This record gives sequence, structure tokens and C-alpha cells, in this order.
Amino acid sequence: MADYSPEELQTLVTAPMLTGLAVAMIDMGIVSTAIEAAAMSKEIAGAAKKYPTNSIIQAAFSEETLKSGQVKLEKPDIKPEDVQSGAVVDQAIAAINAALQVVEGKATPADIAQYKQFVYDCGQVVAEAAGSGLFGSGDKVSAKEAAALDRLKVAMGL
Repeated sequence: MADYSPEELQTLVTAPMLTGLAVAMIDMGIVSTAIEAAAMSKEIAGAAKKYPTNSIIQAAFSEETLKSGQVKLEKPDIKPEDVQSGAVVDQAIAAINAALQVVEGKATPADIAQYKQFVYDCGQVVAEAAGSGLFGSGDKVSAKEAAALDRLKVAMGL
């Protein structure tokens, strides 16, 4: 398994979190945002089990790493104007690109492809977690969420 510095691990953890948050914040509702946050937490918490052979995900999301305090699963600071302008998706793409630079040459192409899929899935589960209607009912993936997911998919080459 490749060795990553605490800073690199934090970069690897930030990309999927910022991706999920970017999608969640595009269509904010009090109830839907809570449902979406829970979905993202579940996806991140289950990453090590879902990808048991992925060196990147094991390094960043294993129970051992998370308990060690080397990485912090804290909500990135997102400003309302960044949500309205769409810059929040740009920030997620920048975080993804930073994470991909970290793993370049340290992980196999298969592990990198799986990590990209995991990052994208964090956005996808958020989009599908709650609708835009009252109490999270209604269409699950809004047009804004779909557009954000498309941008993320293109940025990662998925």
C-alpha cells in the first residue's frame, strides 16, 4: 500500500465530501439537505467495505485511518454566493483534480478509476437521496443536480 502524508490523505477525503456537498447545496431544502447529508455520510462510512481491495480508499477511509485522527471529516466551508454562481461545483472539481494528482504514480490505474467512481457516487447518492418537494418528496434528481453530476462526470473522464 502506498504511503500518503496526512495532508495527502486529507486531500483524498476532501474530494468526495466536497463533491457530495456541492450536489447537496445546489438544491437546498432543510429536510432534503439533512437526508442528503445522511446519504453521503453512509456512502463515505461504507467506502472501505465497498472497496476492500482499493489502495486509495483503504488508505484514506479505513476505520484505522479515520480513528487515528490523521484525517478530519469536516464540512468544507462553502459560501452562499459560491452555490448561486455554481463555483461550488468548480471547487469540487478542483478538489478532485488535487486528489488525482496525489494518487498519480502511487496507485494502479484500476484503483484510480475506482476512486473516481467512488467520488462520483458520493454526488450521485446525494442527488438521489431526496426530492426537491416537501419533506424530500418529488423528483429525486433535479435539473440542477443532474447538470452538476454531468460536469463532475466530464471532469473525471467517467
